[in-house]
Amino acid sequence: MISKTDKRLRRAAKTRVSIARNQKDKLCVFRSARHISAQVIRGGIVLASASTLDNDLALSGYTGNVNSAEAIGALVAQKAVKAGVTNVAFDRAGYKYHGRVKALADGARKAGLSF
Repeated sequence: MISKTDKRLRRAAKTRVSIARNQKDKLCVFRSARHISAQVIRGGIVLASASTLDNDLALSGYTGNVNSAEAIGALVAQKAVKAGVTNVAFDRAGYKYHGRVKALADGARKAGLSF
């Protein structure tokens, strides 16, 4: 029987092959029960990153909710635009596109990234 994690990693691998084939910068998401983080990567080099664990983000209370995910999306987008990246591919790492993952994507779009 295939586990839930194996299914997610299989979906992630298919997405990453497609992104690599198109040779685009990618916005990668990692989600856990308590935190969420995002990175903008070009050819294996991290250009911008943001996480609920960062000290520069003053989130009060619970960090594993939709509001904090939207703030992380906006912060990583601001850093990416500052680094000269405006067009990325969204690598959701096999996570379903709803809840915190969708909020992160919406926050990044509002702050200037297009995907």
